[in-house]
Amino acid sequence: MSDTRRRVKVYTLNEDRQWDDRGTGHVASTYVEELKGMSLLVRAESDGSLLLESKINPNTAYQKQQDTLIVWSEAENYDLALSFQEKAGCDEIWEKICQVQGKDPSVEVTQDLIDESEEERFEEMPETSHLIDLPTCELSKLEEIADLITSVLSSPIRREKLALALENEGYIKKLLQLFQACENLENTEGLHHLYEIIRGILFLNKATLFEVMFSDECIMDVVGCLEYDPALAQPKRHREFLTKTAKFKEVIPITDSELRQKIHQTYRVQYIQDIILPTPSVFEENFLSTLTSFIFFNKVEIVSMLQEDEKFLSEVFAQLTDEATDDDKRRELVNFFKEFCAFSQTLQPQNRDAFFKTLAKLGILPALEIVMGMDDLQVRSAATDIFSYLVEFSPSMVREFVMQEAQQSDDDILLINVVIEQMICDTDPELGGAVQLMGLLRTLIDPENMLATTNKTEKSEFLNFFYNRCMHVLTAPLLTNTSEDRREKDKFVGSNKNNTICPGALRFMRRIIGLKDEFYNRYITKGNLFEPVINALLDNGTRYNLLNSAVIELFEFIRVEDIKSLTAHIVENFYKALESIEYVQTFKGLKTKYEQEKDRQSQKSNSVPSILRGNRYRRDSKAAEEGDEAWLNDDDEEEGKAVGTPVEKSKAEDDFPDSYEKFMETKKAKESEDKENLPKRTSSSGFKFTFSHSASAANGTNSANSKPIVAQTPPASSHGSSSRTANVAASVAATKGSLVGLVDYPDDEEEDEEEETSPRKRPRLGS
Repeated sequence: MSDTRRRVKVYTLNEDRQWDDRGTGHVASTYVEELKGMSLLVRAESDGSLLLESKINPNTAYQKQQDTLIVWSEAENYDLALSFQEKAGCDEIWEKICQVQGKDPSVEVTQDLIDESEEERFEEMPETSHLIDLPTCELSKLEEIADLITSVLSSPIRREKLALALENEGYIKKLLQLFQACENLENTEGLHHLYEIIRGILFLNKATLFEVMFSDECIMDVVGCLEYDPALAQPKRHREFLTKTAKFKEVIPITDSELRQKIHQTYRVQYIQDIILPTPSVFEENFLSTLTSFIFFNKVEIVSMLQEDEKFLSEVFAQLTDEATDDDKRRELVNFFKEFCAFSQTLQPQNRDAFFKTLAKLGILPALEIVMGMDDLQVRSAATDIFSYLVEFSPSMVREFVMQEAQQSDDDILLINVVIEQMICDTDPELGGAVQLMGLLRTLIDPENMLATTNKTEKSEFLNFFYNRCMHVLTAPLLTNTSEDRREKDKFVGSNKNNTICPGALRFMRRIIGLKDEFYNRYITKGNLFEPVINALLDNGTRYNLLNSAVIELFEFIRVEDIKSLTAHIVENFYKALESIEYVQTFKGLKTKYEQEKDRQSQKSNSVPSILRGNRYRRDSKAAEEGDEAWLNDDDEEEGKAVGTPVEKSKAEDDFPDSYEKFMETKKAKESEDKENLPKRTSSSGFKFTFSHSASAANGTNSANSKPIVAQTPPASSHGSSSRTANVAASVAATKGSLVGLVDYPDDEEEDEEEETSPRKRPRLGS
């Protein structure tokens, strides 16, 4: 299996006429009993699995291209290709194929390509009709040559025969000599015929002809012929563009002449396909499939040759990160890497993996860290594009780098913090760069694409790193608005009387609750984050608007999804303030769900022996809650001793427990304190909120001068809405630190579409 001569890549042509890499392995020709014939077998070099098992059919047309490719079709729309690492291996397998089919290995195609419509006529043709006689290549015969080439395009058989005749007689070079003569003589009619001839030869779709036409000797004359389209009043100037306008920039001199030639050829052939040739009609779309393949394999070869030249890439990286490099040079270097990465997209995943590992080994990520922080907008934009290629293909590689970097760098210069700062400070009014970076950041912190192995859990390691070293940078703009316990831009639920910002904050909270994650749910209940939502609903009164619908939909989601922890929190703490809202059945439904769950728990506890009933179930529930609180909060603050007594500034504790023993100590210390925070009903049937958690407490930070609040809500009456609003609003005014800010993400607008239309509302009171 170590024989590199037999090492191949297996390609299949997809519906978009693009080659898909099916894997790398080693090919062999052997007799397969099940297929009852000699077959081509390719086994993967990674695990020995079978990548290809194809019987060498005596009637299948195999084509040999560019010395290292063998292409054939096994069904009407199923094309296969083997790309050999070495020419010797290709020749060896080609001889086996020709041996089975009884062909001379010197041929490039083993069979004529015959479609069903031609097969019957072909069988009736006499042997002499198989050959196509080409007219003499001279000026007076150009019209006849053009008619001949145009006439054969509809027949697969005649296309093959014509291509073979053109190749055997060296006809293309003779035609290009006539082109030079016609141009010197300003023979417009002859030039128009040559346009039709060269365009027709391209549509023959033969790799052997392309190798002649796109050689350094011929390609510019081919482009010249294609300038004289008879449909145009004046010829185009494609040669002038390619030779004078388009400049080949070498950021570092390329010493490999073969690589230079391949780069020039690929650019010019791509130009012919994209710019010069007209868009093929539905009947011609397959005529240029081989041209697409020609460009594809050229790009693969260019990437491979550059990747193997570590001296060249090392020099590029050295200049890119050198402080002495001028801005223009650095811009060219970054643009080179951007194009280099774009070329790598022609590679398939396993090859791109090797490609990006090579770049990582040479230091692409530290280099990006430098250039992404530069003032040049064009350089930053190109660096962001390169970073996106890396993140989209291998987010784990980027995570591994930033965690290793964190061990020896300050937070301010970490790559991921540079990305966050660029996102926050984007000067583009349309935030194009910020949106792109936000998507990349989301990919990096998405737990769904993080790896988990027996020796390493990427999710816990990276998220711990991110929250400890990066979260403060991401939340800095938000926290700035709440510095010194004052809100500057009314970006919190319930903080704006007109509620102009509330829907965005509600969408954010709705998205969090939509995750149905108990970690987040306990965080919400501990921070009492429903209080500002309910205050906003009550302040809104009887108005039937977006805010009202959003809040109702939020609670309806909790009811429908039966999120028990949130249902219990809402009913136990806020039901008295909400029970008079009867134009929807949401809150009564929540109360029903709550009571049903209590009944189930009661029945469950009755079935347990009395020795366990008093302690065990409550203790397990408490342990679970305390465990989640310890996970969510980096710091714990000391709770107030009694309602109405100011809470002294607490001392910051250590980070959340790293071991079960430390966790149990924290749980026992806090168990008695938490009992004081439960909401209580007053003897007069009023409703009392007792809050000792400020916004900073919910976020696990220290709070100074935080005061618990007591808000009395009288029993509902016919005008109870305004009194409830006033009382709850008073509780909001009494505590500045009890609200937790919510961020409105611009891409959350799709949540609006999910909001259900509320049932008919009650009429306004007092109108």
